[in-house]
Amino acid sequence: MSLPNFSIVIPTFNRPQQIEGCLAALAQLDYPNEQYEVIVVDDGSRTPLDATVAPFHSQMNVALIRQQNAGPAAARNTGVRQASGDYIAFTDDDCMPEAHWLKEFANALQASPDAMVGGRTINALPKNLYSSASQALIDYLYSYYSGATQGVFFASNNIAMSKTHFLDIGGFDVSFPLAAAEDRNLCDCWQQAGYPMQYVPSATIQHAHALSLRSFWRQHFGYGRGAFCFHQVRSKRTEQPVKVEPLKFYADLLTYPMKAGEVRSPLMVSSLFFLSQVATTAGFFWERLTTGKSENSQTLGAS
Repeated sequence: MSLPNFSIVIPTFNRPQQIEGCLAALAQLDYPNEQYEVIVVDDGSRTPLDATVAPFHSQMNVALIRQQNAGPAAARNTGVRQASGDYIAFTDDDCMPEAHWLKEFANALQASPDAMVGGRTINALPKNLYSSASQALIDYLYSYYSGATQGVFFASNNIAMSKTHFLDIGGFDVSFPLAAAEDRNLCDCWQQAGYPMQYVPSATIQHAHALSLRSFWRQHFGYGRGAFCFHQVRSKRTEQPVKVEPLKFYADLLTYPMKAGEVRSPLMVSSLFFLSQVATTAGFFWERLTTGKSENSQTLGAS
């Protein structure tokens, strides 16, 4: 059976060094050159990326699209609209897919062409405690939802799916105020449409996202804001009440670093897990409060 054609879409914004590393990894893919293309969507960077992308034209089929800054969700949608492949693979500019990445996705999609497939992400900065904790939290979520038929979540830096199905469900929702939870919403829409989700741990990427205490807090505060928006959007789409995870979810979360075996400094990572939940909760209620004030002011203005 011949391998399917892929379009790899990468949003980027003001990170030329990161996108260069990502493209260097993609140029080493163990996949026929004529059966994949790379689409870099520059989301309004201060410095154009033409000089960064140009050296890779001789190594693979790569295109550069530039748009006004609109966020990664809009950038991914822009890339898909220009894609010629039957399947779309998404990754981020600070990620370095390993050589077998696309072939593993191809094998999974040939067996289950209607599925969204998600690969395994490995923290490329193991000495950065905050980066380690952030990735371990994603690993916990993947583990928690393994075997579930609904509520499954894959991060947008390592997924692939049919272009047709992606467009059928409307792509990424660009109404989210920041880069948080739009991938969660995409997964939810995918499952609402009746399409399956499949984890492919052999499709691996290295993720080099350096974090500090401040940026770790900001990241998870943003996740909380995104979570509120996700629940608002989902409740309108499904007319179902917000589902709150049971206490066991949080108890297992805090003990996961000790049980996982691969986590360095598990007690510190567990502490950061706790901090992440505080930040997420704060972001959730901050967004709820500001959204409520905005809606009230609009109502008063209309009256």
